[in-house]
Amino acid sequence: MELKPLELSNRRGVITGAGQGIGRALALEFGRRGGHLLLVGRRLDTLTETARLVAAEGGTAQVLVADLTLDGAVERIAQALATWETVDLLVNNAGNVRAGRLELSSDADVRSMIDLNLTAPILLTKALIPALRRGATERRSIILNVSSGIAMVAIPFYAVYAATKSGLSQFGEALRRESIGTGVHVATVYPGATDTAMMTSQNAGDELGWGRRPLEEVITELMVALAAGVYEINTATESRRVMQQLNITDPLAVDDALAPSLEALELAVRDHRSI
Repeated sequence: MELKPLELSNRRGVITGAGQGIGRALALEFGRRGGHLLLVGRRLDTLTETARLVAAEGGTAQVLVADLTLDGAVERIAQALATWETVDLLVNNAGNVRAGRLELSSDADVRSMIDLNLTAPILLTKALIPALRRGATERRSIILNVSSGIAMVAIPFYAVYAATKSGLSQFGEALRRESIGTGVHVATVYPGATDTAMMTSQNAGDELGWGRRPLEEVITELMVALAAGVYEINTATESRRVMQQLNITDPLAVDDALAPSLEALELAVRDHRSI
């Protein structure tokens, strides 16, 4: 199927996890294109700062403090949008990670990742997709799901995180096909290790295949691909792309490649937690 370019200017919609990292960076990109955004996150101070930066770039923003894992959060977002004439953007970016050996993971950590990384975007999309379809009268609306490179190669000590991000990827693929003819463009981005606050507690580096890319480079690639109508956007490093391809053709070879560094990897990532 031929790709159809998307107009990214003057978008009206929601970005979750907008207080920092990829969420904030995307808010600024849509802001400098004249967007009007509802910024959702758990901290008022970081959301307020993002809104200030969006305004400095020429956009406008409202903030909504909400924990997407709690009952009523999705309804509050839908209510905040109820008076908007147009809704044509949804960025499902909010997520968290707790790394480590599975049997050492707490039940609370497991549920936290599932609730925020997978259940919340599904429920929010379910609530907003009627408005996104209505907003697609003159041009296509956009749903952008922020998955992870770990959805393409499941890395040891990230079993639950991999499950949630793979689930989000498959959710997007199914919804893209479900949305044929509705005017809604569903895209999924697969960031590799990116230099954001989410990675500050993770100590794996290039030697373990965790070379970080600058946030600015990742966001630039993402926006260029989105504007071109790409629906599977991969921002991984070249070395990780090689592993991704090998995982398709010979997954056991990936097992063999990872085996010698398992102990070092576990030590490097066992404190990797984000809130």
